[in-house]
Amino acid sequence: MTSKECFLGAWKLLSVETRDENDELIRSGKRTGYLIYSPEGYMSVSFMKEGRPSFKAGDIRGGTVEEKIAAINGFLSYAGQYSIENDEVSHHIEVSLFPNWVGETQVRKFKIVDNLLTLSTPLMLVGGRKISTHLVWEKL
Repeated sequence: MTSKECFLGAWKLLSVETRDENDELIRSGKRTGYLIYSPEGYMSVSFMKEGRPSFKAGDIRGGTVEEKIAAINGFLSYAGQYSIENDEVSHHIEVSLFPNWVGETQVRKFKIVDNLLTLSTPLMLVGGRKISTHLVWEKL
């Protein structure tokens, strides 16, 4: 089976860990999310913090500024085409909750063992620290 065939289908997020450049655990937490890779070369990912508070109003656009900030801070989603080379998968982002990623490519190291896929970001500067995030997904 080729690398691309191993990716195809839907994956459920099992765990997220963030580590610093010395591999020290900075944070981990429970997230709910799904990742989908299609045979046509497209991918989509969405995940959220568990326990995000609901808006008091039932109107999708009617939340307070604070409610909207909490909703955005607890959610990530993007989609686009993908490509695989060696031990890296590149997500060529066409739509994203984070506008700065539209038109960008996000590269992830990957490892597939049995029905588990681990994706790791390169070290990036966040809040003055170099960090890497590691996400473990289970094939559905």
